[in-house]
Amino acid sequence: MIEYLKGTLADLTPALAVVECHGVGYGVNISLNTFSAIQGKQEVKLFVSESIREDAYQLWGFSTRAERELFTLLTSVSGIGAGIARVILSSMTVSELAGVISDGNDKMLKSVKGIGPKVAQRIIVDLRDKIGSLGIEGARGDGQGAKANGPIINKEVMDEAVAALTMLGFSPAPAHKAVQHILTEEPEAPVERVIKLALKML
Repeated sequence: MIEYLKGTLADLTPALAVVECHGVGYGVNISLNTFSAIQGKQEVKLFVSESIREDAYQLWGFSTRAERELFTLLTSVSGIGAGIARVILSSMTVSELAGVISDGNDKMLKSVKGIGPKVAQRIIVDLRDKIGSLGIEGARGDGQGAKANGPIINKEVMDEAVAALTMLGFSPAPAHKAVQHILTEEPEAPVERVIKLALKML
């Protein structure tokens, strides 16, 4: 079992990090929170969760153990796969998600793509007690998380945001429309904020 990867950040998009360790490049699926945490760094350490199926072997990486623990808990809920768990963790910070589950805020959970009323309730029922045992302090927020520092060229933001949303399972056309709308309203918004806002719109 891989506990973590520590090495050079060879490539990075909002949905995928390539970490080079001793000459081997590992493609690691990441959330938007982890993207924000490691953006701009040369050396990184990602805590890993492995997904092994007959047709695929995937690595999921997280900048903190707490985020990995939440990912593991989410994927233990019936109806929540790794992809949906990543979308949830991209929509809210770790502390915000802990607060949402602890408070039984199914409305926030239902705002995430792929989460219907029944699944939202199942997440709350299954994980409320377990969240407390993790010792994660729940936060009440708008789910927008950390922002990157410094402006980014709008064209680059648009291309990167649309590519990330496509990797998260959204169709390119509506993703492009949502990103374009957001950047019209907030021309200086960094890519992770654009993606977070788009996740609420799509």
